[in-house]
Amino acid sequence: MSINVESIIGQGESQTLEYKAVLPPSKNIAQLICSFSNSEGGYIILGVSEDLEIVGLSSDFRANSIIHKAIDLLLPKPQVEHQYITYNNKKLYVIQVEKSATIVSLEGKIFERIGILNKLRNPVEVVFEQAGYQKIFDINQDLKTYKENATSAKIKFIEHYQSILKIMDDLGSILYPEGEESPTSNQEGKILIRILFSSLADNFETYLSDLLYEIFLAKPETLKSKNTVTIKEVLDCSDIQEFVHYWANKQIGKLQKGSVKGFIEDNIQIKKLNAIDISTQKEIEKILQIRHLYSHRNGIVDEKFLQYFSGQFELSEEHNMAISEVLDKLDYLCKVVDQIDVSAMRKYSLAQTTIG
Repeated sequence: MSINVESIIGQGESQTLEYKAVLPPSKNIAQLICSFSNSEGGYIILGVSEDLEIVGLSSDFRANSIIHKAIDLLLPKPQVEHQYITYNNKKLYVIQVEKSATIVSLEGKIFERIGILNKLRNPVEVVFEQAGYQKIFDINQDLKTYKENATSAKIKFIEHYQSILKIMDDLGSILYPEGEESPTSNQEGKILIRILFSSLADNFETYLSDLLYEIFLAKPETLKSKNTVTIKEVLDCSDIQEFVHYWANKQIGKLQKGSVKGFIEDNIQIKKLNAIDISTQKEIEKILQIRHLYSHRNGIVDEKFLQYFSGQFELSEEHNMAISEVLDKLDYLCKVVDQIDVSAMRKYSLAQTTIG
C-alpha cells in the first residue's frame, strides 16, 4: 500500500473511500473497483460498517480469490493492490484502486464514483409504448424504487423482471390482443405467456439462491451444518467461492418441488428472517404449481394441480392466464422479495448495492 491505511480508517465515506462490513460477491467488488478506477481511485475497506464500527472480516473464506475474480471481470484490468491488515486486533481487508488512464468496464457497463455513490455512466433506459398497458409502466416504476439500497441478488432479480415487462410491452399484439383482462386466443401468445410466467417463477428461486450465497459469504458460520458434503462436490468446484455458490443453489431443491415450507425449514438463514408468513407461503406455492403446469404439462391441469386449486378448474382443462393476472403475480413476488431483502440486509449486515 502506498500510504499508511491506518490513518484513513475512521474517516467518513467519500469520493475516494468506501466501507463494507462484510465480504460482498466478486461482481459487487468488481463494480466498486470499476467505479473508483474511472474516477479518482481510492480505498475499499472490508470489515468496517458504514457507521465506522470496526467489525472485522471473517477469515473463514479467503478474500484474495474473490478479489482476483472481481478483477478478472474488468476490462482493461485496473491497477489494484489488496491485502489483509490488523487494526484494533481485528482483521480488515483493504483494496487500493489506482485511477485508470483508460475507461474500465464491467460486462460492457461503465461505473464511476460521484461523491459516495457509484453511478452507471451508460445505463440502458427501458422505454415503453406510450399507448401501452399502463399497469406494465406502473410496475416498472415500482421496480426502479426497489433497486435502491438492495442486495446484488435483488438487483439481478429486478433487472430480469424489467426485461419480462419489456417483452410484454413489445408483444402486446399476441399476448393480449383481446384485452389485458382476457387470456389470449393466439397460440403463439399462449406459449409465450407460459414461458414468461415460468421465467418469473424461476427467477424468484434464483433470487433466493443468490441471497443465500451472499449470506454465506457475509456470515460463513451460517454455512456450517450437519449436512454431508461429498469429496466429488468439493473437487468439482474450482475454489471456495464456487463451492459456496454451488451449495446455495443446492438448497433450492425443495422449493423447486413446490414446497415453500420445506425450503424454509431446511434453510435456517431464511427462516430467521420471519419474512414469509403462512399465507405468503401458500400463495408462493400456488405460483410455483402454475409454473410446474406450464413447464411440464403444457398448461394441462392434472390432479396435483387441483389439490392447490380445488373447485377452480377441471381435470385435463387447458390453463390460460390473462396478462393482468400474470402481472399481479409478478408484482406480488416483487413485494415478497423486497420484504425478504430488507430483512436479510438488516439481520446479516449484507453489502448494499447502491447505484445512483
